[in-house]
Parts: sequence; C-alpha cells; structure tokens
Amino acid sequence: MNDLLTIQDVEKQVDKVSELLKNLKEANEESKSVTKASAMKAIKKRMEKDVDEVGKVARNVKARLEVINRDNLANRQKPGCEKGTGVDRARMNVTNSLAKRFKDLMIEFQTLRQKIQDEYREVVERRVITVTGTRPDEEMIDHLIETGSSEQIFQKAIQEQGRGQVLNTLEEIQERHDAVKEIEKRLLELHQVYLDMAVLVEAQGEILDNIESQVANAGNHVQSGTSSLQTAKNSQKSYRKWMCIVLFMVTNAVDHVQSGTEALKVAKSLQRKSRKCMMIAIILLLIIAIVIVLSVVKPWKK
Repeated sequence: MNDLLTIQDVEKQVDKVSELLKNLKEANEESKSVTKASAMKAIKKRMEKDVDEVGKVARNVKARLEVINRDNLANRQKPGCEKGTGVDRARMNVTNSLAKRFKDLMIEFQTLRQKIQDEYREVVERRVITVTGTRPDEEMIDHLIETGSSEQIFQKAIQEQGRGQVLNTLEEIQERHDAVKEIEKRLLELHQVYLDMAVLVEAQGEILDNIESQVANAGNHVQSGTSSLQTAKNSQKSYRKWMCIVLFMVTNAVDHVQSGTEALKVAKSLQRKSRKCMMIAIILLLIIAIVIVLSVVKPWKK
C-alpha cells in the first residue's frame, strides 16, 4: 500500500513538472511579441519562478525514483517476489515507465532552452532592423546576445531620432538579454538531472531486458519439456500398442500349436486303431481262407 502511495505521489509531481513546462513554453511565446522592458521584466520574473520550481520538484522526483528503485531490488528478498517473478516485473515496469516519462520531460526542457536561444537571436535581429532600418551582420548580433549592450550599435539612430525614442528599445533588449541568460543558466542545471535519469532508465531497461530474456528462456524450456513429455507419452502409447499386438500374435500362435498338437494326437490314435482293425481283418480273412480250403480238400477223408 505504501509503495502504491509513493508511486502515485511521484506521478503527481511529474504531472506538476509537465504543467510547469507548459507554462514556460507559453511565456516564451508571449515574450516574442513584447516590445516594452516592463512587460519583458514581468515575463522574466514568471519564468524564473517556474524554472526554480521545476528544479526543486525535479530533484525531489529524481531522489524518490532512486529510492523506489532500491526498494524494488530489496523487495526481491521476499518469498514470491524474486527476480523475474510477476510481482518483480510489475514493479520494475511501473518504475521504469515513470522514470522514462520524467526523463523525456527533462529532454523537453533542454529543447526549450535551445529554442529560447534561437528565437532570442531572431528577436534581436528584428529589433535592430526596426530601429536602424538595416539588417545587422552576424558579428553584431553575436555582440548583442553576448553583452546585451546595444547603445553603441544604435548610436546613429539615437542621433537621428533622439535618445528618448530609442531608449525603450534599448531597455527591452537589455531586459531580454538578462532574462534569456538567467533562464538558460537555470535550465542548464536541469541537464544534470536529465543525465542522472538517463542512467537510471538505461539501467532499468537492461534489468527488464534481462528479466524478459530469462522469462522467455524459461518459457522455451517449459515448452521443450512439454514437447519431450508429449513425445514420451506418444512413445509409451506406441510401445503399449506394439506389445498388445505381439501378445496377441503369441497367444494365437500358442493356440494354433495347441490345436495342432491335439490334432496330431487324434491322428496318431486313429492310425493305431486303423492298424488294429486291419490286423483283425487280415486274421479273419486268413481264417475264412483256411476254412474254405479245408472244406474243398477234405483231407480227413483219405
């Protein structure tokens, strides 16, 4: 429960950073059309406040994500929460998703910083053209961006138009220079937070990749084991089938042998009886023949 509340709290802070980023983008767009130093000063004040708040919240989010990451690793010591388990993967996925979202926000701040620099250059060029009527070269623009001092560049315009008419532009350029430099400095401080988050996200990604790989390998082993078990079952079924066939054939062969033996015994018995009958018949025939011969010859009458 505490872990869930911690994640939800960090998500709220990340949402706050996202909202501050939106405010800074809107303020930057507003600053491009400002021509008075006082208006530029007010925008600068708002942007500095928002950037300071971003820095404070971002460092807190980074610290809490690191704590959550350590808690995730410690949680693996609990039964059922070991590395690669469903609980472990769920925790790592949630943490990595949140860290990646925060890292992407830090990238957007660096993109905004570069955009402010590029647009500042364009605004300075337009101001020079408006006041002097001529397009400044790159060296002149670089000087204005670097120093914010424009009085020397506008010297001719001051002489022709009077200092009062050009003064507002000079002050606005100086105020814009100060704002851009200060905001750039504070946004640069967020760059270290981005680097730290990039390392954390990369490490989390490697851990998740390793876990997913192990889970996939385990799945392959299970699938292979299931396949082997099925093959063994099929082999066992085939073995049983062939054993039944062999037993059936042996049984039939035994039956045939037994039948043949019985038939042979009967044949032998019949043969013996037949021989006996033949002997009796022969003896009877001999007796009859003797009787006939004696009756014809009648030897007793001599």
